[in-house]
Amino acid sequence: MGKYQAYPEYKDSHEEWLGKVPCHWDVIQIKHLSSVKRGASPRPIDDPKYFDVDGEYAWTRIADVTASDMYLEKAPQRLSGLGSSLSVKLEPDSLFLSIAGTVGKPCITGMRACIHDGFVYFPDLKIPSKFLFYVFAGEQAYKGLGKFGTQLNLNTDTVGGIKIGCAINEELELIVNFLDHETAKIDTLIEKQQQLIKLLKEKRQAVISHAVTKGLNPNAPMRDSGVEWLGEVPKHWAVKKFKFLCNRIIAGPFGSSIKKDMYVKSGYKVYGQEQVIPNDFEIGDYHISEKHYLDLYRYKVGEGDILISCVGTFGKIAVFPKKAAKGIINPRLIKAELCCDNDPYYIRELLKSEMVFKQFELLSRGGTMGVINIAILSEILTSVPPKSEQNEIVKYINQQKENFSRLSFQANKAVLLLQERRTALISAAVTGKIDLRNWQAPKVSN
Repeated sequence: MGKYQAYPEYKDSHEEWLGKVPCHWDVIQIKHLSSVKRGASPRPIDDPKYFDVDGEYAWTRIADVTASDMYLEKAPQRLSGLGSSLSVKLEPDSLFLSIAGTVGKPCITGMRACIHDGFVYFPDLKIPSKFLFYVFAGEQAYKGLGKFGTQLNLNTDTVGGIKIGCAINEELELIVNFLDHETAKIDTLIEKQQQLIKLLKEKRQAVISHAVTKGLNPNAPMRDSGVEWLGEVPKHWAVKKFKFLCNRIIAGPFGSSIKKDMYVKSGYKVYGQEQVIPNDFEIGDYHISEKHYLDLYRYKVGEGDILISCVGTFGKIAVFPKKAAKGIINPRLIKAELCCDNDPYYIRELLKSEMVFKQFELLSRGGTMGVINIAILSEILTSVPPKSEQNEIVKYINQQKENFSRLSFQANKAVLLLQERRTALISAAVTGKIDLRNWQAPKVSN
């Protein structure tokens, strides 16, 4: 904030979050600037009779507010006349505040909207609504307020009791104009970084997919694979169905084979999606005894086995690591024991590639997306190089992942710093730490 001037004189507000405020500012509770009222909900709120496509008022959900930046501009449902008469109706440019879900998030209506009792609103506000929006957006006004444990608790009384610094409306409008201008610039920079993160993610996947389907040598002789979604592959690569890359593919035991009363505090581990999705085999506390382990021995996992989540989003695939505890898979996993001439880490990346995903979509057509079985998995066509080349590709992919992770980390760090600057700037402006009375928006050159 070094480039901004402070006010000439300050006084103590006697409020922790405000600190010292300009001498000519007043410190006022929100309830003295407006009544604070709660939204209302027709009951039951999901009754179809309350909704129609031509309703004049949008029905505001917590999710709509969570997804908004400042203005509520999209709401998928509209209330009928009956529904809106049982709720609280707000006109465009009305300020309201979430007291459920994303507690403390402010929003301004960009349309006619109805709010339920998860929100409070300010029907007769004497100061610019956007100034109060920025007070809440600064995230400091709630300090030490209505805390039960770690959960912020707000209601009409606690919100009405918040003290804020106020000047004449003309000065508050200047602060609002300044914040509109400066936060827009910061938001643009944040958006650019977020687009960069998205592009890095797409580029990372493209680089990996190209490596596992075309190899690392751009000059390698190519041949037509004879399969539309594979296209050309290096001439010396083999085109095989996935089942021919494996010694065995097996699904986890039927649910009835593993019962709750079989679990013990320690013993042989039972692995499932809990470990595969985060690729973390240290976590989890389901165990079975040695007797049950031996009874279910065909479902045991060993180093290098490919574990695939068979329920949920396809692509959750992990390689069972060398140092993981002995155990079996549960019914939500498929285990593929690879032939010795395949690198499991190469096969994992191959199975996560777009080429395989397209086949999965095609083979499961008419079935349920997100559910895979052995029959589908076995028929997936792959193109694979010799194991030595697989090893080289895995090394290359690991290097590329490190590079992309570093760039993504830097971009995410930039986003966090920009968000911190945005919040700090808002807080400084609404608490009077910077004097904006002479601020003017820079002229835009043609």
